[in-house]
Amino acid sequence: MLRRLIIRDFVLVDRLELEFASGFGTLTGETGAGKSILVDALAFVLGERADASLIRSGSERAEISAEFDLQGSPMATDWLREHDLDSGDGLLLRRVLDANGRSRAYLNGSPVTVQQLREVAESLVDIHGQHAHQSLLRGDAQRALLDAHARLNPLLDEVSAAWRRWREARGLLDAAVGGAEALAQEREQLEWQVREVETLGFSPDEWESLNVEHKRLAHAASLVEGARFSLNILSEGDAACEEQVDTVASRIDGLADYDPALSEVAALLQSAQAELAEAVSALRRYADRVELDPQRLGEVERRIESVLGCARKFRSRPDELPALLARWQERQAVLAETADISALQARVAATRKQYEELARRLSRGRTKAAAALGVDVSRIMQQLALGGGRFEIGLVPVEAGTANGLEQVEFRIAGLAGSESRALAKVASGGELSRISLAIQVVTSQAASVPTLIFDEVDVGIGGGVAEVVGRLLRELGGERQVLCVTHLPQVAARANWQWQVVKSARDGQVRSRVVSLDADARVEEIARMLGGVEITAITRQHAREMLGIS
Repeated sequence: MLRRLIIRDFVLVDRLELEFASGFGTLTGETGAGKSILVDALAFVLGERADASLIRSGSERAEISAEFDLQGSPMATDWLREHDLDSGDGLLLRRVLDANGRSRAYLNGSPVTVQQLREVAESLVDIHGQHAHQSLLRGDAQRALLDAHARLNPLLDEVSAAWRRWREARGLLDAAVGGAEALAQEREQLEWQVREVETLGFSPDEWESLNVEHKRLAHAASLVEGARFSLNILSEGDAACEEQVDTVASRIDGLADYDPALSEVAALLQSAQAELAEAVSALRRYADRVELDPQRLGEVERRIESVLGCARKFRSRPDELPALLARWQERQAVLAETADISALQARVAATRKQYEELARRLSRGRTKAAAALGVDVSRIMQQLALGGGRFEIGLVPVEAGTANGLEQVEFRIAGLAGSESRALAKVASGGELSRISLAIQVVTSQAASVPTLIFDEVDVGIGGGVAEVVGRLLRELGGERQVLCVTHLPQVAARANWQWQVVKSARDGQVRSRVVSLDADARVEEIARMLGGVEITAITRQHAREMLGIS
């Protein structure tokens, strides 16, 4: 579960440190105070996309840290162990956003990618945004929710991979049948191209070694002359410095007997003698080894010219020729398959069979999950003043299938506008859609393994007795998970185990938001404000106490 969230210079927040408790908590405050900033900050540290506009005005960067307790989170623990990021029962996520729009991410102090943040976050927090009901009108979102709820995503990945293999096999067969002449010409062209480069016998590291050898051979005379000149100065000339250093070293060594202060100088000169002798020896070996070899120089130059000529012919750099040859050989292998039509037909049949077997397994899983989800959501709908309404999930067959399986997923409602089952988008009004979305979120969250659930004003458009039901449902959910709800409804806030209030203030010409943890008396005042608006009376305070169960 989420233990601590630290926010620095994010939107309207300069610095904020929050300690989270278990159970059901709410975040309230006046409109425009910045209640959703906390949710946005958490989404950012969990890997959500972001840009520099999120940095507080006047600041150079924004920084968010989130600390989690991993007890009861085996999926996150396993992920950390697999990535060598395990640090016991705790997890610290940190993300920094610079003014140039670039962000850096850290996990337990180690740099990670934003994608890795998202991966581990999937098993830690589930955020339901205030516009979630709008996404439920899209078919892809409906399918994704059903598959995630039924834990079918691994099977869906297999289906998608099988569909791609089938499509590739069909593409090869179609090309072989419809473009036999063009394919034959391509095979012929590839044959001479491959033969040309293979005859060259050029290896990936040869180009660099050729250039190194050519440079050495082309400058052999200068190298020999330079080595001899250096030997003459260092050791073999009349005034060779090696002999002079020896003389100075002997003299200083003798004088050190009279003054120990010269001992350090003597030691340095002895070291210089040894290194100078080693350099002279190495130069002699080098001078004896280097010799003019015009014949080898000619061979290297001819080899370089042949490589350059081949590269120019195929409009490539010399060092790219081996990779080019590998690509041609791969393409040859593919074209060799197209020459055997019967083999291609067999491959199409086999990949299609594999796809259909996997897709039928996916369909069976969806059918079972759709029926159960329909019953559970319908039950919650009755508590949300949607009596008589029934939630159903239709699986509409798709001819030949797609990468997502053999059917489209369609959320349907019956009983609200007549008994006929119709698509969700065509039946529900805005308020009804919000309540149906909440019912779906409550049911799917109950079945999920994620320990922390965030609801960002998902109760918009709800009031009265329905709001009390929403508060009760979230309170029950808080008995199993850590739940935080950003809400404007006093009926929901009063059901919480704990409550925070967002307060906006102006200081030094800048607007800031802060979060205050409310004790019992402060909760009475906040609930009364939510009930009565600007003017709080004794009656609204008494009503607030009753809602909170305070005598």
